[in-house]
Amino acid sequence: MLLLLRGLLFLNFCFFTFNGFAQPSPAATKTQLQRYEFSHPQMGTIFRIVLYAISPEQAQDAANAAFARIDTLNQIMSDYVPDSELNQLAATAGTGKAIKLSPDLWKILKISQTVSRETQGAFDITIGPLVQLWRRTRRQHQLPAPEALAKAKSKVGYQHIILKKFKKTAALGVPGMQLDLGAIGKGYAVDEAMRVLQQKNIRIALVDGGGNIRVSQAPPGTQGWEIDLSTSNDTDHIGGQKIYLQNAGVATSGDLYQFVEINGQRYSHIINPFTGLGLTDQRRVTIVAKNGTAADWLSTASSVLPVEQGLKLINRTPKAAAHIVWNQNNQLYQKQSRRFLKLPFVKE
Repeated sequence: MLLLLRGLLFLNFCFFTFNGFAQPSPAATKTQLQRYEFSHPQMGTIFRIVLYAISPEQAQDAANAAFARIDTLNQIMSDYVPDSELNQLAATAGTGKAIKLSPDLWKILKISQTVSRETQGAFDITIGPLVQLWRRTRRQHQLPAPEALAKAKSKVGYQHIILKKFKKTAALGVPGMQLDLGAIGKGYAVDEAMRVLQQKNIRIALVDGGGNIRVSQAPPGTQGWEIDLSTSNDTDHIGGQKIYLQNAGVATSGDLYQFVEINGQRYSHIINPFTGLGLTDQRRVTIVAKNGTAADWLSTASSVLPVEQGLKLINRTPKAAAHIVWNQNNQLYQKQSRRFLKLPFVKE
């Protein structure tokens, strides 16, 4: 569930400062609030925060706290950090040992299990062995041997995560299991960053984690945060809408224009848990949901599922909307969910 296009979801404002303050906008000054922008590298991307505060000190303090929260979550969720809580859990796979989880990892695993059942495995955080194998495949431009693929697939299956509700413990039932939170972690992180900002009395903010976006109520004098759903490759303008959003999450996943080609076959960087290989259809899925966590997992699940099944998933998920674009025989097609058509679009 490597989400390639996440960095290509654009906002219509510019992030021109990395560690300093932006100049306040006239509209914000009238309301005694000033707009500030901050950025911070983490989780293999740049997290950016736009917020409105009454002083530079309040803005800096809130941003620092939000970024510290993201750093903490990286130490919990990363499969790149050797001593992360996630890797410590993986080290016990197949031993029968149940590990007491932090509140964050418990919550993420619980959500993931629920989503995996809902999607019948199209979303599955136990694909860690397949992720490792596919990373090697991409570097070498050579498909894994059938034996290696079968071995990795034997370690995959969300049903092998054993959660105990009252003790808040988890056990991994198969030796060699590895978890990968790439399809939910950044969405959870932007939600948590927003929660911290609100604790710091910041009521108007946007948090962007490499294209996983969470927005609060509308900035002063606006209808909402203006989000551009196009990507840098939208030369045909298909799907290039702008929308106003408040109190929502946005995420895009897919490889409509970027892929790896092996033996004449195009493969997505999003792994299909059922085959163990990258998806072979070209698609881009943009999700608007109640929060960043939901937008994150929905965008991946809807990329793995057939288009119509993905739309059914979106339509039965409260407050979720989707726009799907795919390439078939070098022809682009698009479909939207029912709620997507009701979003407040920007009138050009």
